[in-house]
Amino acid sequence: MSVLDRFRQVSEAPTRPVSKGAVRAFDVADLYRGPAAEPEAAPPECAVALDEKLRQAYFWIVNHGIISPHYDVEYNDGPTHSFTFGDKRVELVLPSDQSYSSYVLLPLLNLAVRRRCLLVGGPGRGKTAIAILMGVLGGYGLRDIKRAIQHGQPQMTISDLLGNPLPSTLVSAATMDDVKIAWRKWLGMRVKIIDEYNRIPTRTQSALLTVMADNYAEVYDQIYECPEAAWYLTANDDAGGGTYQVIEALRDRIDVVVKALHFNTRFLNELLLRVEAGIRPEEIVPREIVFSEAELDRMEQEVRRLVLPPELRRRIEFFASHFEFCEPAGKRMEYMTKDTAKLAGAEFHTLATQETGKDALADLGSQTQNGLSVRAMMTMLVFVKAMAYFRGDETVAFEDVRQMVPFVLHDKLVQYGDSPYFEQAGHAPLRVDHVSWIRNLFDLSCREYERLNLDKDDEVAALDEKFARGLEGVSESEARRRLVEIERTLQGWSRGRKLYGHLFDDILKLKYLHQRYTNYLKWLQWKG
Repeated sequence: MSVLDRFRQVSEAPTRPVSKGAVRAFDVADLYRGPAAEPEAAPPECAVALDEKLRQAYFWIVNHGIISPHYDVEYNDGPTHSFTFGDKRVELVLPSDQSYSSYVLLPLLNLAVRRRCLLVGGPGRGKTAIAILMGVLGGYGLRDIKRAIQHGQPQMTISDLLGNPLPSTLVSAATMDDVKIAWRKWLGMRVKIIDEYNRIPTRTQSALLTVMADNYAEVYDQIYECPEAAWYLTANDDAGGGTYQVIEALRDRIDVVVKALHFNTRFLNELLLRVEAGIRPEEIVPREIVFSEAELDRMEQEVRRLVLPPELRRRIEFFASHFEFCEPAGKRMEYMTKDTAKLAGAEFHTLATQETGKDALADLGSQTQNGLSVRAMMTMLVFVKAMAYFRGDETVAFEDVRQMVPFVLHDKLVQYGDSPYFEQAGHAPLRVDHVSWIRNLFDLSCREYERLNLDKDDEVAALDEKFARGLEGVSESEARRRLVEIERTLQGWSRGRKLYGHLFDDILKLKYLHQRYTNYLKWLQWKG
């Protein structure tokens, strides 16, 4: 086999044998399809399923594209072997199931669900190279991709980013509507690359934010509608610095962050081989792993149709509930949030010292300066489904959530480094290693969830289940009985129980249910 043939070799299917069921998962889009809706056209025949094609693309990149022998997304199927090294007894685990390199996996999942991925790492780590590979996999020619890359630099203007008005129309235009814009071609692409986005001036960042968030560009009151796209941004650090500070709203639009890990010098021979053969991986991507526009559309739909089991969704709810609550931030229950403190310009350290009666080591919320936004939680749901889809499963598993949460929340949870938790033995590295820190938060949350036995003893879930059946046909006496049940639950919790984030959300949920039943009773009385 020649060197070129070796580099073009695609893994034989199946790359991960799994059994597929024939049951079609529920799709929320079904709610909007009337009885007269046209049936969906059957997908064209292809050699492999799209999830298998995605795995083939992953293994081609790992084996021949980007040298990233770091299997940090670990899955296990049975017992594992582990070893410890050094004075600090650093543990190394040998996974017993197919595991992955986050630096290749996350950009691929981002392509599948068309979100916004930030690649961080020092110069020369391959950030732009992997973004270009994603563009090639998305069906674009190498020349088109390279010309469409937006290189951040301090002089970049809005016109440089979006386009310029045609001089002839500026002279002859009677109104702004008559001005014609020469739009930049990259705006119409389904894979968009912004290199060193933290070197873009603040005003131009605002224009970029509009394109990223709302899929349109605006110049001289002219609008260009952009297609849904997979975004890849690069930066040499993940602290928001650079030539210009990245505006908070732009950072918030980034869905997943992945770090370029170091080059393992034991693979220097691979570099030598490429030099001697004059091979650039992005120039020899096999056609078998390139996705068409229709395939990308269909793949995203297939990802969304995956099932997230209720018991796993409940664990995600519990995890997310720890972080927003801040008792010293308000007088009313509803306002006791970290966002209230932030909007008021309060010093977080001062508020943290006012927390009393709680175990700062057990309170997971004491480790963060903020809570999770709706956007962050929706993104989390998308990527855990994408992870399960990549592995060929039809249902999201616990480990899919555990592995994806750190990358989705990497820039979403702001660490409070002065938390007493980080002063404990062995916890100091978590101040720096945010991926391990967030995964540790999730593990601690799951332990607390199991300690409280919430899978079997969840009073709020039981009350919510009754309400979810609807109010139609509920009698006045039954509504009053449910109100008493809610009040009795709240009364029980009020007896000396410390107030933590997860309880805070449960209390407000019960207040919501109480109000709904109260309003329903008023309506019944009016009707009667």
